[in-house]
Amino acid sequence: MQQSDVLIIGSGIAGLTTALKLAFKNPNLSITILTKTIENESNTRYAQGGVAAVWDMEVDTFEKHIADTLDAGDGLCDESIVRIVVEEGPERVREIIEWGTRFDKEKNSENYDLGKEGGHSENRILHYKDLTGAEIQRALLAKAKELPNIKIYEHYFAMEIITQHHLGYYVTKLTPNIECYGTYVLDKETGKIETFLAKVTVLASGGAGQVYRSTTNPVIATGDGIAMVFRANGRIENMEFVQFHPTSLYNPAVESRSFLVSEAVRGYGAILRTSDGKEFMQKYDPRKSLAPRDIVARAIDNEMKMRGEDYVYLDCTHLDEEGYIAHFPTIYEKCKSIGIDPMKDYIPVVPACHYVCGGIKVDEIGKSSILNLYAAGECTSTGLHGANRLASNSLLEAMVFGHRIHEDILENINKKGIKTNVPDWNAEGTTDPKELVLITQSWKELKEIMSSYVGIVRSNVRLKRALDRLHLLYTETELVYSNTTVSPQLCELRNLITIAYLVTKSASIRRESRGLHYTTDFPKKSNRLEISIL
Repeated sequence: MQQSDVLIIGSGIAGLTTALKLAFKNPNLSITILTKTIENESNTRYAQGGVAAVWDMEVDTFEKHIADTLDAGDGLCDESIVRIVVEEGPERVREIIEWGTRFDKEKNSENYDLGKEGGHSENRILHYKDLTGAEIQRALLAKAKELPNIKIYEHYFAMEIITQHHLGYYVTKLTPNIECYGTYVLDKETGKIETFLAKVTVLASGGAGQVYRSTTNPVIATGDGIAMVFRANGRIENMEFVQFHPTSLYNPAVESRSFLVSEAVRGYGAILRTSDGKEFMQKYDPRKSLAPRDIVARAIDNEMKMRGEDYVYLDCTHLDEEGYIAHFPTIYEKCKSIGIDPMKDYIPVVPACHYVCGGIKVDEIGKSSILNLYAAGECTSTGLHGANRLASNSLLEAMVFGHRIHEDILENINKKGIKTNVPDWNAEGTTDPKELVLITQSWKELKEIMSSYVGIVRSNVRLKRALDRLHLLYTETELVYSNTTVSPQLCELRNLITIAYLVTKSASIRRESRGLHYTTDFPKKSNRLEISIL
C-alpha cells in the first residue's frame, strides 16, 4: 500500500503543471505521478500546432480571443470559464518559458513567431516548429526531475478510483459526498495490483481517441479517467462532442495512430483541394480553409462521400519552401518518407478523431463531483470548449487548471487525511491466453462500430444500431473481466466500451446539430442551450 499527499494520474502537461507548482510551493508535500507507459508518452507530446495566448497586445486582445473561443464553441461555452482561461493564459505560458520551454522566434528578432490557425482572428499561436507538445513535455519533465518530492512511477496503470463502493457502501450519482481515497493500480511489469492512497487525487489521464479506427491520438488514449469516474458515479457531460481533425495524413496501411498534419499548415497558407485540383472550402464557409475544424471536417467528409474517394488533398506547393521546412520539419520528413514531396506534390488527407470536448465535469478550480478528486486536461469538461474546441486552446486550458488546482490543494491539504481502512483488490481469476483473442477482436469491432455509426455525421438509426451492438460488447467483455486475471488490454477495452457508450448515448439525447455533433435527423440548432449530462 502506497501513500502520498497528492496522487496524480497522468504525466502530460496538466499533470506535470499541477505537480510542479505544488512541489515548488510546498517542498514538504509528497507527490506521486502515475503513468501507464513511459513518462514522456502522453497526448501532450503529439500536440503539433502550439499554445494560443494573447501575446502581442498592440494587435490582439483578450476580447478577441474570447470571441473566437465562444464562436467555435457554438453557444455551449461557459463564458466565465473562457474569460478565466484567456486572461490567465499568458502568465501560465510565461511560467513554462521560465521552466525552459522554447518557442520559435522571428528571424533575427527576439519576438515570438506567432502563428494563426482556423477559427482565430489574430496571430496568437506560440509554437516550436511542429513539435510544440513534445517541447513542452521535455521541459516540464526536466524540471520535475529537479524536485525531490515528485516521484514518477512508469508502467503503472490506474484501474479504478477508490470510493465508498470499495468499503461496502452503496452510493449513486444522487448520493451526496461521494469521496475518493486513491486508486487501485496495476503494475504492468509485475502484474500485481497495488493500492495507492492519497489525501487528494488529480486525474490528468488524457483523451480517448482510440475508440475510433482512425485517430491522431497515441495508443494510450483509452479514456481511462473518464471511464473510472463514470463507474464511480461521478458526473460526466457533453461526450457527444468529439473533434475530428480535418487533416491527418492518408495512409492505406493500418496504423494505431494517424499522423497529424497540423492546423498550422493551413494557417501558413495551405489550401484544401479535391482530387481534380479544385478548391472547395468556399462552398462551405467564407473563411475557406481557415474555417473552424468541425466545418472543415464535415466539408471534407461530404466531398469524399459525394465523389466516392478516400481522401482530399492539401496543397502546399505554392508556399515558401525554406519557411515551410523550418516551420514543419516533422511533417515534411514524414511526407517524404512515404514518397510525397509537399513542395511538389499534393498531400492526401482525411479527418481523424482528435479531441474529446466533453468529459469529467469540473468547476472553475478543477473540482469534480467526487470529493477529494480533481481533474484537468482533455479528460475534463470545464466549459471552455463548449460544442467545439478552438485550435490550440487545449494546452492553455491544461496549464490554467493545473495552476488553479494547485492553489486549492495548497489551501486545503492540511485539513485532509488519508483513509487507510481500504481493502486490497480482489485479484481472483484465471489467466487464459485464448481470451486475448476475444479482447483484440472486441477492440477491432468497437472501433468499427464507432467509426461507422458515431462518426462525423450521425443519425437516429445509426446511433440505435451502435447502442445495440455496444450493449452486446459490454456484456461479453464484463463476462471475460469477471472470470479472467486482469490485464492492461482488458482494462483498456472496458474503458473504451464505456467511452463509446457515453459518446453514443449523449449523441442520441441531443436532438439538434451543434458544433461537432451533426445528425441528419435534426440538421438545425435548437433554440434551447442544453448540457448533456450522464
